[in-house]
Amino acid sequence: MTLTFTPLPQMPLIYPGDNLPDLLLAALQTARVTLDDGDILVVAQKIVSKAEGRMVNLTTVTPSKEALELAKRSEKDPRLVELILSESKEVLRVRPGTIIVEHRLGFVCASAGIDHSNVRGTSGNPEDWVLLLPEDPDHSALEIRRRIKVATGNRIGVLIIDSHGRAWRLGTIGTAIGISGLPGVVDERGWQDLFGYRLKITTVAAADELAAAASLVMGEAAEGIPAVHVRGFPYPLRESSLRELIRSKKNDMFR
Repeated sequence: MTLTFTPLPQMPLIYPGDNLPDLLLAALQTARVTLDDGDILVVAQKIVSKAEGRMVNLTTVTPSKEALELAKRSEKDPRLVELILSESKEVLRVRPGTIIVEHRLGFVCASAGIDHSNVRGTSGNPEDWVLLLPEDPDHSALEIRRRIKVATGNRIGVLIIDSHGRAWRLGTIGTAIGISGLPGVVDERGWQDLFGYRLKITTVAAADELAAAASLVMGEAAEGIPAVHVRGFPYPLRESSLRELIRSKKNDMFR
């Protein structure tokens, strides 16, 4: 098995309303990559959020009483805390500098995924601009996939990823937040190992594994590579969604 990751550089800075599928197709052409059925495009959340107009200027935000109280505990800007609350179902942990929440999409992350890195607004103080996650990343992935299929005829998968921390381990890792056309989880129960033993509990977070590998190619700072073409994914493509990867609360031993 050969799994190939090809970075798609030279994509322009993304602004609200930009046509991401067209820009991705142009980037593929620049990288001299021809799409085949079964290929996957891994796309950084930031360019999806920017194209969908998810930038917010903190000067437009009025913090609530709850946000003001939580800002004192976390030592964060109350306006940012208000946005975190608006994007969250529940606040799980708080300490100075960190707020861990259950995002409205179901996963657990810091600051509801709201970020300032590589974000610059159109006016005012650059420090006042932040970027929220896409409203519906699964739908965003589906739309990119659908429009690329219309343009090329190819059956591909699309994965939208973000950088998340993990329980019990240091460092962030690329994580799937939007999935279309590829499995989130692969159930290997019943598969045989080298010695004929049948697996009983093994399920593989295939989308997260792919997200982590693509994240190495993208980088986290000034690399300017917000999308990666993948060929050789070892599992059949199929319909899926982020829900496959979300552990239910009753089975969550880490909260």
